[in-house]
Amino acid sequence: MEPLKVALLGCGVVGTEVARLLTSQAEELTARVGAPLELTGIAVRRLGRDRGDLGVDPALLTTDADALVARADVVVEVIGGIEPARALILRAMEHGAGVVTANKALLAEDGPTLFEAAAKHGVDLYYEASVAGAIPLLRPLRESMAGDRVTRVLGIVNGTTNYVLDKMDSTGAGFAEAVEQAQALGYAEADPTADVEGFDAAAKAAILASLAFHTRVSAADVHREGITEVSAADVRAAQQQGCVVKLLAICERVTGADGGDAVSVRVHPAMLPLTHPLAGVREAYNAVYVEAEAAGQLMFYGPGAGGRPTASAVLGDVVAVARHRVTGGRGPGESAYADLPLLPMRDVRTRYHVRLDVADRPGVLAQVAGVFAKHGVSIETVQQRQDDAGRAVLVVVTHTAPDAALSATVDELGELDIVDSVAGVLRVEGGDDR
Repeated sequence: MEPLKVALLGCGVVGTEVARLLTSQAEELTARVGAPLELTGIAVRRLGRDRGDLGVDPALLTTDADALVARADVVVEVIGGIEPARALILRAMEHGAGVVTANKALLAEDGPTLFEAAAKHGVDLYYEASVAGAIPLLRPLRESMAGDRVTRVLGIVNGTTNYVLDKMDSTGAGFAEAVEQAQALGYAEADPTADVEGFDAAAKAAILASLAFHTRVSAADVHREGITEVSAADVRAAQQQGCVVKLLAICERVTGADGGDAVSVRVHPAMLPLTHPLAGVREAYNAVYVEAEAAGQLMFYGPGAGGRPTASAVLGDVVAVARHRVTGGRGPGESAYADLPLLPMRDVRTRYHVRLDVADRPGVLAQVAGVFAKHGVSIETVQQRQDDAGRAVLVVVTHTAPDAALSATVDELGELDIVDSVAGVLRVEGGDDR
């Protein structure tokens, strides 16, 4: 057969690896697809940078991305961001090209527009690399579990934050020190805001929830909290409870206000018991824990970022899209038939771990317990201890309650005369009582 023309948008860390693999594995890819794949061009913002040492043929580089996508059979977008990525993807689809993208931000902000364009023009849109790098995750959710009912997706989907929290746990480092270590090793950007404030994880959570629950979820629908407020004291408190702190993406099928199904999607730091499978995920690795009615509990684990792992996922999608060009047909499109309502964070049932610096005198526990009772929050455990300075510390772990009630409880505790300060608040996930 005639070669299939592949256009590559972007030549950064991931794009360079995609170009290298398309060239070095050309013979095997031809056998898998049923036709040769010809890399016809690589769109870059500016020419002049020497990429020869990275194995990229300078003759393939162009700044005319519009012309490049117009003559391609398969377009691979790895430039990131919203524009010009969105316009180029839509233009590629108008010209009949299948699209492979790793653009989590675009999918989470405006995925429906892309899916509708793919359906209109009868082309594929694949995006395995947008979440969790090399880990095969989205295709199992979209295809392998299409006959099942997913109830919960709990994931560590940002390697930077997992590295930071892991170092805080294993070395006792503070947040700023751990971030500096991550930057020195290349795990964190010079400006780590997108990672440490949870924006990256929120975009991925939106994609996961959309697939798992057949409902359109955007990044704006995701309750988001980062890890900048997690202190070394919080990490030590988790250790004392037999837990570890992780930034979690949590997507759940829950009961809504009308008694029917609803969807809850949130990203925030939380304590996980050491017995939970996600608790042992170290360094910059990702892992996602899926619960479904028929399949039960499934675990997906591996490198969640980096040029080569992400390129692996991209090439897997390229092969799938190219096969459809050779044999005819299309892969699955968007599935949003369920259209479930989104439960606001205030109504989500969760658990809190609360540390209070309190006055060391009789009646303190009774007053604190009274505030919890006032807001309808049941206490699971209470511990009183002294900190290193000899001050009295009260540690309370709750049963599940609406997040609004838990938040209101903490606010009122902070106003009590007997409470010197609310030293730390973390949600608790992964136990028998959610």
